Amino acid sequence: MKIIVSGNELKNKIKEAVDIMCNTVKATLGPKGSNAIIDHFSFSPFITNDGVTIASNIESEDECINTILTLVKEASIKTNDIVGDGTTTTLVLLQAIYTLGLKKIDNGVNPIILKQELDLSVNNIISEIKKCSRKCKLKDIKDIASISSNSKYIGNKIMEAYKHVKNVNAIKIIENNTKETRVIYKVGYSIDTNLASPYFLLEKEITLNNAYVLTTNIELLNIDDIANIINEIVKLNSSLVILAEDYSDEFVNNILSLYINNKLNIILLKNPEFGKNKIDALNDISFITNSKIVDNISDIKISNMGICNEIKIDNNSSTFIGKNKSISNRLKALKDQRKDVCEKYELEFLDKRIAMLENGIAYISVGAITDIERRELKMRYDDALCSISSLENGIVPGSGLIFYKISTDMMINNNGDEIFKEALKYPIKQILYNAGLNLNILKEIENSNCSKIYNINTDLFENNNETKILDPADVLINSLANACSIAGMLLTTNSLIINEQSEDKKITIQNDIY
Repeated sequence: MKIIVSGNELKNKIKEAVDIMCNTVKATLGPKGSNAIIDHFSFSPFITNDGVTIASNIESEDECINTILTLVKEASIKTNDIVGDGTTTTLVLLQAIYTLGLKKIDNGVNPIILKQELDLSVNNIISEIKKCSRKCKLKDIKDIASISSNSKYIGNKIMEAYKHVKNVNAIKIIENNTKETRVIYKVGYSIDTNLASPYFLLEKEITLNNAYVLTTNIELLNIDDIANIINEIVKLNSSLVILAEDYSDEFVNNILSLYINNKLNIILLKNPEFGKNKIDALNDISFITNSKIVDNISDIKISNMGICNEIKIDNNSSTFIGKNKSISNRLKALKDQRKDVCEKYELEFLDKRIAMLENGIAYISVGAITDIERRELKMRYDDALCSISSLENGIVPGSGLIFYKISTDMMINNNGDEIFKEALKYPIKQILYNAGLNLNILKEIENSNCSKIYNINTDLFENNNETKILDPADVLINSLANACSIAGMLLTTNSLIINEQSEDKKITIQNDIY
C-alpha cells in the first residue's frame, strides 16, 4: 500500500532524519572528536570516526525517515567519492543550511527562489575559497595527511612513501597480520596477483630471473595450443609466465600437473584490471617484457614472446622488472596523455602506470594489535591518502577557519547569503564544541581578521602563514557544494510517496548545541 506524506508532517520527518544523521556524525569532527561503534550483520562490531562509514550505517525502521536518510547520505558519499575526505563537514553544513532554510520558508520565502539564491551564494563562496588557497609544497604533504588522519605518525608514513614514489596514486594501503606498520617498496610494474590456481604459489614468494613472458587477450583452452613453446622452454631450461584472458580447467590442470612434478616451470596468471585499464596494463607489461600481445592461437610462438629480467610473484602482487630502451619515450607519451584525461579514476590509474614505469610503487602495510584497531587505522590511512590526492586547487588553513573568515566578510544580498553567513560558522563551532572549548575563542580569531588559527592540540593560536593545520581547498569546495545540493533539494520537497509502512521506531535526537 502506498503512503503519501506531505506538508508539515513531511517537514517534521525530514528534520528528524537530518538530525538523526548529522547529530550522530558531527560528534566525530575535529582532532578531539569522538568515535562510534558500528555493529554490522556481516562482520564483527568495529570502532571508527570516519564520517561516511558512520553515515552509511545509519538506518531507521520508519520507512519515511529511512528514505530521507538515504538522500542525506548521498551528500556525504558524493564528497567521499570525489575527494575522499570532508564527509563529516558536509553533514554539519547540510544540517545548518537545511535548518536555517526551513526557518526562511516558514517565514514565507518561496522554496524554489531560496534554492536558486543558495546556489548563487555557493558559487561565490567557492570563488572566495580559491582566492584564499595557496599552492601545496612538498613539506605540506605530511601536515595535510596528519590533519586528515588525526595522527602525526600516519602523516610521517604517508610522507615517507610519497617521497619515494613521488606520486600519490602509486601508494597503496594494505593490511597485515602483525602489530607493525611498515612501508614496502616495489620497483617495477606491479599488478594484483590473479593466479589460475593457488597451487602455482608453492612458496611465500616466487622469483623468476630471465623468464619468458607470453601476453595474450584470448582464452587458452587446450595445452596443444602452446605445445610448440613448451618444447622450446624445456630445451632452453627456462621459465615461462603466461598472462591470458582465462584458461579452461583442463588446460590449468595439465600445466599444474607438470609444474608440481618439476617437469615444467610455467606460471599461469590472468590478465589484470578490467575494461580499458586491462588493455593499458597488458600493453605496459608487453612493453616492459618486449613481447607482442597475441590475438590468435596461431600466433603463439617463441618469436612473439619476451624476456623479463625479474618477475616476483606473491599472494598480493606480481611485479615485472625489465628494461626497455624506449622507456623515456613511453613515459613522455603517457605524461602528455594526462592533459586529455577528465575522469578521476582514469587519471589515478594513468598516474599509477607512470609511477610504476618510473619509480615503482609503495605499499603501506597497516598492522595493529587487534583486528578492530587495524581496521580503524586503515580507514585513517585511506583518509590521509585521499586528502593528499585532492590538491588541484591548492591548500588553505584548516579547522573550518576559511569558512568562518568568508562568513565574517560576506555581504548579504539575498536570503541565500544570509543563510550561509550563519551556516559557514558551524564547522569551526562544532570542532571547538567537540574539544570542550569555549566559543569565546572565535572572538579573538575575528579580532585578528581571521589571520590566526587556534591549534586545539597545542591550545595555542598560530599565524595562518605558518600553521601546519591545513586542508585541501577541494575538500572544502566539495563539502560545501554537496551539502548545499542535498539541503536545497530537501527544502524544495513537499511530498513523499512510500510503498509500505511499519510501526514507527522511536529514536532519541540530541538537541542542537547552538
